[in-house]
Amino acid sequence: MTERRPIRKILVANRGEIAVRVLRTCREMGIPTVAVFSEADRGSLHVRLADEAVHIGPAPARDSYLVPERILEAAARTGADAIHPGYGFLSERADFNRACRQAGLTFIGPPPESQEAMGVKTSARRRMQAAGVPVVPGSEGPIADEAEAAAEAARIGFPVMLKAAAGGGGKGMKRCDRAADFAKLWQAAKRESASAFGDDRIYLEKFLDGPRHVEVQIFADEHGNVVHMGERECSVQRRHQKIVEESPSAVVDAAMRAAMGKVAVDAARAVAYVGAGTVELLVDSSRSFYFLEMNTRLQVEHPVTEMVTGIDLVRLQIEVARGGRVPSQQEIAPRGHAVEARIYAEDPARGFLPSPGKITYLRVPGGPGLRDDSGVYGGWVVPPYYDPMISKLAAWAPTREQAIDRLLRALADYHVHGIATNTHYLRAVVDHPAFRSGSYDTGFCTTFAKELVKPPDPALEPVALVAAAVAAHRRDHDRAEEFATRAHAPSTAWARLGRLRALRKVEP
Repeated sequence: MTERRPIRKILVANRGEIAVRVLRTCREMGIPTVAVFSEADRGSLHVRLADEAVHIGPAPARDSYLVPERILEAAARTGADAIHPGYGFLSERADFNRACRQAGLTFIGPPPESQEAMGVKTSARRRMQAAGVPVVPGSEGPIADEAEAAAEAARIGFPVMLKAAAGGGGKGMKRCDRAADFAKLWQAAKRESASAFGDDRIYLEKFLDGPRHVEVQIFADEHGNVVHMGERECSVQRRHQKIVEESPSAVVDAAMRAAMGKVAVDAARAVAYVGAGTVELLVDSSRSFYFLEMNTRLQVEHPVTEMVTGIDLVRLQIEVARGGRVPSQQEIAPRGHAVEARIYAEDPARGFLPSPGKITYLRVPGGPGLRDDSGVYGGWVVPPYYDPMISKLAAWAPTREQAIDRLLRALADYHVHGIATNTHYLRAVVDHPAFRSGSYDTGFCTTFAKELVKPPDPALEPVALVAAAVAAHRRDHDRAEEFATRAHAPSTAWARLGRLRALRKVEP
């Protein structure tokens, strides 16, 4: 691909596994990088991997990762000439995109005008309706007044979905089944949306029974070329948060794939889109599909598309931002099947309670066709301030059945101590007959909740109590010993070297 504009240093305006993911491709391309970090992320993996790092504020995202001025200041101080936003945080904020470009920075993503047109879900719906694409029934735009929203919900008909207008990823999304619950869910959705996206606008959609969530990856360049890279099935969701994704979908055939791809490409062309984007669709029981929204960024689940196409989407983002071209549609030839599971620091046996804390031991699986996108390491303390996802474990194989078996084996080989994780839950999901057969929908986790989460065996409770007591004693002993060692041991050359390495990172 022809490079027309240089990119000399990239600041990654994110954290965790996606920051690590972007940094690794930048290193392969020989591009220097800058990480940003909150106080809670001072020792995080993305800080360690970047060439430079800048502290941008306290732990809460609203005081650090969601403050555009601090990101732009970090870029100016380090001489970065491009920003990769990752996903979440500021990635779909057109105002941040525009501020980057006004500061002379290349924003590795679509133009701000495209984000305004498609990133705000309600304007995207209107554009699709004008283009003749079927959309899920809902409100014409965001609704500011609670009473007006309640009346609109009654008009649409319960159940309805309350959804964040400025973002996705399950944040700010609530299902309301009856009018009596509307006020409580309305306020909860607005709070969650404001916290995740800095924008509390909410719109409404009719909830469809038994839908499947299928999305199409698109890519466009500034030369007018737009392609699609097949679909991803994302119907395994818990509390509207995707936890297992696969590509291709078990319900989509070649003709349906072509029709979906055309809709997605037309949607991108309608707003002069450039870069990576995802058109999300709902598929009903008759295999009719409806436009849901467009995410104007890289998706969390992009690894499964990379595994079946062999295309590094982050590299392509950077090349397109330089002025390069996307491959032709004929050059994109997906092969095999990929399945991805999101590993969270949470305890399914305790109602999926988050489990922040220190990872005392970590061993990730290996072998052919496996990929682990992670932002953690042994000894890292998982902070309580952010999404509890610690890893995305994905498997590729020539067939869907083989990919599922490979992922099952990998989940069994994934060992982490010190925190609780959902690996046993994920194994139950991908080994469930409904998932294996491909006959599942977005209600999967609710429908089979009792089968997926096994209650603890009462006979094992005494053993668990003894093990917990021993672990607590060892932890207290190790802390006391570490404190004594630090208090009395002289500073060694190794310790001084470690401090010097830490100081190479840029701080205020």
